[in-house]
Amino acid sequence: MPEVKVRKTVTGVEDVFHEGGPAAATPYRRGYILKVIENPYAGRYVEDIQPFMEDLKPLGVQMAKDLIAAMDVDPSGIEGYGKGAIIGEAGEIEHGALWHAPGGYSMRDNVPGSTAIVPSTKKVGGPGTRLDVPVTHVAASYVRSHFDAIEVGVEDAPRADEMAVVLVMTTGARVHNRAGGLPASDIKGEDGLR
Repeated sequence: MPEVKVRKTVTGVEDVFHEGGPAAATPYRRGYILKVIENPYAGRYVEDIQPFMEDLKPLGVQMAKDLIAAMDVDPSGIEGYGKGAIIGEAGEIEHGALWHAPGGYSMRDNVPGSTAIVPSTKKVGGPGTRLDVPVTHVAASYVRSHFDAIEVGVEDAPRADEMAVVLVMTTGARVHNRAGGLPASDIKGEDGLR
């Protein structure tokens, strides 16, 4: 399998101080990193596409490290995560599924205490397509305060023969969260759920 060919990287970080209520002493930080890469399977059906997952692993690890650095937090300060892919029109949704393991494990390997499954989304679309990437708590998927989504996209990607792979991370609960559910302080850490 050929090396992963990257055309573009887009990174974004935002701090949310309030959503109309009192300002938080420490803002809720949300970040994403998106890499536009060549899709080696674009324009044709290939039965065995799994080898590309191995090729994507180093990319995932570097993206996770770069996102943590861009967010300017210690890895232990990451409390939420998610992943996604936008596949160009000459590709298929299954090509985006190849990002599940490399994207997820790259974050779990770089964020201490991350045992929860990394939520994911993917779609096929052309340049400018937007993707809402889901976020859950890194240690327990049932922690409702950390449910969120980060919208990503780039004006000129993906082209038909490309895909955009995405990682997102957050530093805590939504600012002003008050929808109940399992508090992060009560996580048992037994199964990645509670």
